[in-house]
Amino acid sequence: MKKLIYLDNAATTRVAPEAVDAMMPYFTEYYGNPSAIYSFAGEAKRAIEEARRTLAAGIGAKPEEIYFTGGGSESDNWALKAAAEAYAAKGKHIITTKIEHHAILHTAEYLEKNGCEVTYLDVDENGLVSPGAVRAAIRPGTILISVMMANNEIGTVEPVREIGAIAKEHGILFHTDAVQTFGHMPIDVNEMNIDLLSASAHKLNGPKGVGLLYIRQGLKLRAFVHGGAQERQRRAGTHNTAGIVGFGKAAELAFHSMEQRAEYEMRLRDYLIGRILDEIPYVRLNGDRTKRLPGNASFCFRFIEGESLLILLDQNGICASSGSACTSGALEPSHVLLAIGLPHEIAHGSLRISLSFQTTKEEVDFAVDKIKEIVERLRNMSPLYEDALKNI
Repeated sequence: MKKLIYLDNAATTRVAPEAVDAMMPYFTEYYGNPSAIYSFAGEAKRAIEEARRTLAAGIGAKPEEIYFTGGGSESDNWALKAAAEAYAAKGKHIITTKIEHHAILHTAEYLEKNGCEVTYLDVDENGLVSPGAVRAAIRPGTILISVMMANNEIGTVEPVREIGAIAKEHGILFHTDAVQTFGHMPIDVNEMNIDLLSASAHKLNGPKGVGLLYIRQGLKLRAFVHGGAQERQRRAGTHNTAGIVGFGKAAELAFHSMEQRAEYEMRLRDYLIGRILDEIPYVRLNGDRTKRLPGNASFCFRFIEGESLLILLDQNGICASSGSACTSGALEPSHVLLAIGLPHEIAHGSLRISLSFQTTKEEVDFAVDKIKEIVERLRNMSPLYEDALKNI
């Protein structure tokens, strides 16, 4: 088998060996149900609470404000649906943006069908939402603002601190989808005035199938899953002990080395972006040049189909994506790329490369060389490219 070059870390990450080692005893040795009252279950319960403390400390929260879920999508659903129900007497208006993850957008659409009104804010050509636009959208019945901390497709980091301050000033709940930033960028829920925050373990070298929702103490949100008293009666179901332990260990590692990882990824990202923009014509960088996730590089190549590029990269052992992992296989171009103003024919030529601290410069050079080769090959088969050359 050819060497695998994995450049899709925004979709998921390799589980850290330390996280795997931490998880293993809770499959075979300490397998008791943490909700049981006998002493054998005590070790599982202790490990869950230790992970809760680690995760809380990493974002300036209290342990009792951390609720474990099945992942980021569940956390997003819980935040929006519970807020809409809890504050229905105050109003039914929610503010979000056009570039949110589908876990937010589809939940907002569901709430619209059930009596809520949702304002979907525009973003600029780099994917940034204006705090002024957020302020202007607020009205007497506004109960929730939900703006992601950084976009999963184009990497743009949003002005969450400013938006949080606006929400607090108006007494409105503020939720942020921090799935792409948790463990990768500094977060302080108090300084940023965040009331609700979603995160997922598998984006920071933890296991799949476990996430969290931070709920600021004092918010009276309903239970999301009924049937048991777990998670302080707000999320029923037997705890995924091993997954939670793995989440805690992965987060501990990420918090400890965050600055070094980010610096390394940014240097490699900027090197990659520089090579692509300098060496391949008719290409644009998607997202803000500097206000972006450390490992994210998103491009659109004119006169080619992104899906063909991905297939040929895969044949060379390179894993990348055309945007969100949740929309792979869709025939329509990314809603994010359309929202930043790209026409369909350009949006269809998208490629997202997301690096990690484990990615090497040699891997990036190999990938760029193959991208150049494949783009040229695909363009030579394109009548649109041929017409463009004639018009130069």
